[in-house]
Amino acid sequence: MARLDNCIAMMDEGIGRMREVIPHLPAEQVTLCRLMVMVGARLDDGLGEQIRQHQLNHSEFLTLVMLHSRPDGSSTPGELCEFTSQGSTNMTRIGNALVKRGLISRGASVEDRRCVLMRITAAGRRFVQKLLPPMFPRVEAMFAGFSATDRRQLSRLLRKLARNLDQLDADDAS
Repeated sequence: MARLDNCIAMMDEGIGRMREVIPHLPAEQVTLCRLMVMVGARLDDGLGEQIRQHQLNHSEFLTLVMLHSRPDGSSTPGELCEFTSQGSTNMTRIGNALVKRGLISRGASVEDRRCVLMRITAAGRRFVQKLLPPMFPRVEAMFAGFSATDRRQLSRLLRKLARNLDQLDADDAS
C-alpha cells in the first residue's frame, strides 16, 4: 500500500502542473477534495480489514451498526438504503445475508403491515458489541495528536461541507 505522504506529494505536484495549464483551476479546493478522497479510502481500507475478518462487507457492517443504534433496533429498507448509500436491490441482498446469519430479522411493521422492517436480533446485538471494541484503538490512533478542539473543528467543517453537498444536490435536482 502506497504511503499517503508520497501520494499527497505527487498530488501536489500534479495540481501545481495543472494550475500552470489551467490558471483558473481552484487548486486549494481541488486539493482538499482529493485529500478527503485519499484519506477516506485509507480510513475505509484500515477498518474494512477488521470488518472482513468477520465475513462482513462495509454495507452489511453499516446496516448492522445502524440497526444497533436505533432505539427499537429496527428500520425500513428505504431508511437503510439512504444511510448506507445502497440501492434497494443491494439492500435486499444485504438483508438476505444478515438474515441468513441470524443477525437481523425481516418482517411486517405492526403499525403498517405493508411496511417491511429490518430488526437486529439479540445475536446481532452481541455480534456488534463484540465487533466494535477491537476497532477503537485504530480509530483513536488515527486522531493521535488531534486536540479535542481539533476534533470538534474537523467535525464542524465536515458537517458544513456535507450541508454544501446537500445543497448542490438539491440545486442539481431542481
